[in-house]
Amino acid sequence: MQDFFQFGIAVVIISASGVMSPGPLFVATIANGIKQGAKAGLKIALGHTLVELPLVISIGFGILSLGIVPQFRILISILGALSLFGFAGLQIKSILKNDSIQPKSKYGSFLTGILLTGLNPFFLIWWFTIGFKLISDALLLWSMLGILIMFGLHIWMDYAWLVLVSFLSSRGRVFLSNKRYKTCMIGINFILIYFGISFILQA
Repeated sequence: MQDFFQFGIAVVIISASGVMSPGPLFVATIANGIKQGAKAGLKIALGHTLVELPLVISIGFGILSLGIVPQFRILISILGALSLFGFAGLQIKSILKNDSIQPKSKYGSFLTGILLTGLNPFFLIWWFTIGFKLISDALLLWSMLGILIMFGLHIWMDYAWLVLVSFLSSRGRVFLSNKRYKTCMIGINFILIYFGISFILQA
């Protein structure tokens, strides 16, 4: 049980940095949410899941088939740590630059979720670096069941966040200029740096 809570906290905090980041999926959710409300976020999250779940399962099978969980544990930890440092640095830089992003979306919400997930190279990089470490940890703890446990701890945040964003955007709220939102994101990314250091120490 202790392993579950420790792992769960790590997954939630690390995932929050990606889930809440002001990227294309976030902006599209605002654009669709203005017209459709909370259901836009739900549809986008469903499209996102349709791409993300098969990818996570494939990575898990790849790790098992290659037998690299024990042998490359140190390499995975170091790559995961470096990825966390880089991801956190880019996120903080983007937030501090205060870039203005105009919400635009020409596709339906469900299709938007699929396209902006599957065609987003940053999403793939995240799963093959930071996510790779989380999947390997889950496999070590609970074998194949661990993949579903890890994914469940991750994916609920996508649904909660995207539905919230689309609901609030339909009420006329502005996110990207919200000081508290930016402060929260900076705080999360500093926590990512802490986890990166812990990955290296574990290795």
